[in-house]
Parts: sequence; structure tokens; C-alpha cells
Amino acid sequence: MDAWDQIGTQISTTNGHPFKIKDTRPIIGGCINQTYCIGDGAQRYFVKLNSPGNLAMFEAEAAGLMEIHQSRTILVPLPVCFGHNDHAAWLVLEYLDLNAGNRSKASDLGMQLAAMHRTVSKQFGWIRDNTIGQTPQINTASSDWINFWKIHRLGYQLDLAKTNGFNGKLQKLGEQLLIDLDEFFSGVTPSPSLLHGDLWSGNYAYDGSGNPVLFDPAVYYGDREADIAMTELFGGFPADFYSAYRYDYPLDSGYNVRKVVYNLYHILNHLNLFGSNYCHQAEQMMDRLLAEIR
Repeated sequence: MDAWDQIGTQISTTNGHPFKIKDTRPIIGGCINQTYCIGDGAQRYFVKLNSPGNLAMFEAEAAGLMEIHQSRTILVPLPVCFGHNDHAAWLVLEYLDLNAGNRSKASDLGMQLAAMHRTVSKQFGWIRDNTIGQTPQINTASSDWINFWKIHRLGYQLDLAKTNGFNGKLQKLGEQLLIDLDEFFSGVTPSPSLLHGDLWSGNYAYDGSGNPVLFDPAVYYGDREADIAMTELFGGFPADFYSAYRYDYPLDSGYNVRKVVYNLYHILNHLNLFGSNYCHQAEQMMDRLLAEIR
């Protein structure tokens, strides 16, 4: 039995009614997984495929989608099932007819994200590790946000960069930044908010009714500023999104500096995933941050 036959059987078993795949249509987008819309003429599902060793990545993604869904604040595609065989791992999600953006609904996205960020936990981190892109993301629970960010976010990425051969100035700046990290949190006490974790402009859209939808999460509980910071990377979100979010859940004045602390994590991750083109940008960000406290 090939993967498609197994996926069809698993969907049938999970949903309790027959589903036999008659159509598999590739969907363009993303650089990690193969993605498809599959259907039997009456029902459709969205499927991600990867190598068998990536099953845990799909399990964590399904758990993250359910974590957001259970907050009852914003739509996500619901997971149906996941599995693997000797040739592939897969994640099956409900199929939503999405469009890339509806700027008139950007304010709804801002308000709903603010509501999601009011979903809090007792500690930072999460019940399981997951991935940011294809990089492991460590979510060991902690009551200390600065220490969590120092060890499991910036420190982890800097160690990985060193393993990948990025030494010299990058590591020197990184070492100093980690020593001084608490300087950027004077007078603020972040709450462990439910975060999407990978909230760039390619990971949201709107359904056929114009409702905002989030997908491809890297969920954990952390400072909500980390999510907002990433929205400003790689093109940014519409102005109405920021206006609505800030009106509903204002940001502290120190955010404009701390957003660089948070986005450094993603630039370092891009350095580790995609190579040296991101090295200079990471060094510039660390130079800017250290200049703020000297």
C-alpha cells in the first residue's frame, strides 16, 4: 500500500466514513514540505508530505494548531490525522479555501491575535519541543523569560551557528549580548502568552468569509512582543493590523528595541538554515542592540 492509499484509509478511519482519493493536486508554496489538495469528489483535505523521519515535526504542528484552536480566538486549519510509512510522513488538515490577504479585514486579524495573546500559561515554553522551519525549537518550561530566551532561543541558535562554522565577530557579539540580555527588560515583566511562534506574512490568510486564518505555527508560551516583532520581518503586515492590535492590547514603549532582540532569533535561524547571506544582518542587529546599552 503506497502513502496515498494509507492516507485515504487513515482519513476514513479517523472520520468514520469512507474516503477514497480520486484527485491529488500539488499546491505551490513553502520550501520544507510537499503540499497537496486531495479529494474524492465530495470532500477535500490539505496534505503535507515529508521524509519519514519528520513525523515528530508533523505531530508537533498538529498539537500547536489544536493549542490555538482551543483558545477560541482565531481560526486555524484543524488537524485530521498524521502518520508515516517507510517512504513518507504526512499531516492531513482540513481544507480551507484561502486567499493571500484582505486588507479590509486586517483589523480583525489584529484584534483576534490580541485575544489569542491573552491566553496565558503558568510558565514559558510548552509541553513539547517543535521546530522553527526545520530547526529544532526547544520549549523546556521555565518561570524566567529572560533565561528562557537566553538559553533556548538566542543561545541555541548561536551554538548551532558555531557548529555550522560561523565564528569570529558573530560569536563575540553574541556572547556579550547574552551577558547583557536582562538590560533590555528593565521595568517590564512579560506574561507567558500563547504565541504562533512563526508569524510572518506567509503564515496567515483569510477564508472565503473573510475570517483571518493562521497556519504553520511554531507554538509556545512567551512574550507576546516576540510574535508582533516577527510580523515586521519579511514584508510586514498591513497598517490596520497594528492599529487594531495596539488599540486592543497596547505595547510597552521598550518594544521598539526589544523587537530586535526577538527578530535576531529568526535571522540567526535563517543563517543556520540558508547560509552566510544572513551573517552580516545578524551582526548588525547585535551591534545595534549593544549600542543601546553602552
